[in-house]
Amino acid sequence: DILLDELKTKPYSKITVTEICKKAEMNRGTFYLHYYDIDDVLNDILEDFLSDTSSVLDHVLCPYKLNCTYPFCEKIRSASHYQVLFFDDITSARMLEKLADLGKEDFITRLMKNSLLTFEQAEAVFYFQMNGCLSINRLMLRNHCNDWKQIQTTIDAFIKAGLESFLIHD
Repeated sequence: DILLDELKTKPYSKITVTEICKKAEMNRGTFYLHYYDIDDVLNDILEDFLSDTSSVLDHVLCPYKLNCTYPFCEKIRSASHYQVLFFDDITSARMLEKLADLGKEDFITRLMKNSLLTFEQAEAVFYFQMNGCLSINRLMLRNHCNDWKQIQTTIDAFIKAGLESFLIHD
């Protein structure tokens, strides 16, 4: 929580273990019993934040559900203390890395299995989608968007149409 609070006033690169310990009223030894460094704390935050996200393929290409939601977008709206992660270049890049670690292999494998795309093409689609989603979430947060659900529905339809254009149909 202290790291997230600090991100509201300064860039991630300027936050130190000393500051965290001082604000948490703990000594550095206690900090190092739990974490290796500040990056380890950020990893912990990102793992918590992203723990229940679903695959974009599950989200966008879910024909048997009437209302498909993407927990990542839902979580962004409902967990405002995490929103600060989107505005720092380092933390947002790490978030993308974590999301890629969680879903890249499955996304690419499923896309290649159901299309004629090569690995490189499927990987490019994956990163294009990931970076686009990060950008739109940043924009929606920065603009305090009140119509997020409609924006999400529009983006979902766009992604779905794009992905479906590559799928092999029986």
